[in-house]
Amino acid sequence: MRVVFAGTPEFAAVALDAILAAGFKVPLVLTQPDRPAGRGMKLQASAVKQRALAAGIPVAQPQGLKLDGKYAADAAAAREALQAAQADVMVVAAYGLILPQWVLDTPPRGCLNIHASLLPRWRGAAPIHRAIEAGDTETGITIMQMDAGLDTGDMLLVGRETIRPDDTTAVLHDRLAALGGQLIVETLQAPALARTPQPAEGVTYAHKIEKAESSIDWRQPAAEIERRLRAFDPFPGGVATLAGEAVKVWRAECVAGQGAPGEVIAPGPVVACGEGALRLTELQRAGGKRGPAAAFLQARPIAVGERFDA
Repeated sequence: MRVVFAGTPEFAAVALDAILAAGFKVPLVLTQPDRPAGRGMKLQASAVKQRALAAGIPVAQPQGLKLDGKYAADAAAAREALQAAQADVMVVAAYGLILPQWVLDTPPRGCLNIHASLLPRWRGAAPIHRAIEAGDTETGITIMQMDAGLDTGDMLLVGRETIRPDDTTAVLHDRLAALGGQLIVETLQAPALARTPQPAEGVTYAHKIEKAESSIDWRQPAAEIERRLRAFDPFPGGVATLAGEAVKVWRAECVAGQGAPGEVIAPGPVVACGEGALRLTELQRAGGKRGPAAAFLQARPIAVGERFDA
């Protein structure tokens, strides 16, 4: 079987590795254009592009796929490359571009998506983050036959994964990436799989994570803030202001306590929330490195009675 692969970040690269390790022929990889990254903001190839080049696979990086859109020339070149690849199926994982109908129709077996949730819960861009933020105890991978909707296609294979009480997005991401690689190989190897329409009930949307969401609202319950900190690790973290200085809060644990929201009510530091309190365990000053609260306090002591603002 010839498999065209479309994906961009490390989550997708893990799946590409699994497909190649299983012996499938990959004649073409689609990924996002190189983006500026790092302190020097130099152009950096995506994780998928790096894997593809290392394996000697041709790479296409269209800025868009609409044949009548702003990037029509890119789309036309991509269509030519897809047709030349003569693939049986396309596998898509966190690609970052919406596939128009002409793409869905090009491979004889259509396009399969590796989605990091138990559909129809958490359709959309940030399913891992939103599952942790919402306090879900379980998530997983759904292999889906893609259609023109946003993660609305029929389900082919589902794998479940427990969300642990200390999971961050970074940690859960790695387990789901490995599960996604395993399930897509099983899907491609299966002679035939039943297509199950998604239930009409239980649909939720995992909207893209915005940097503005990092601001901590101490009026919220401690448990809710703690989940958001884990959900927003590694991006965008939690941000609060202490005496005019921005402080990143990476990890915290729920403890008993009460006071005005944002007030430091005990050493640690322990900060009062709208309900309960949080002991902040991992902090970062502007321009510094994230690390244990104890190291932060050596450089910048925090007294009981001080107050964090959002």
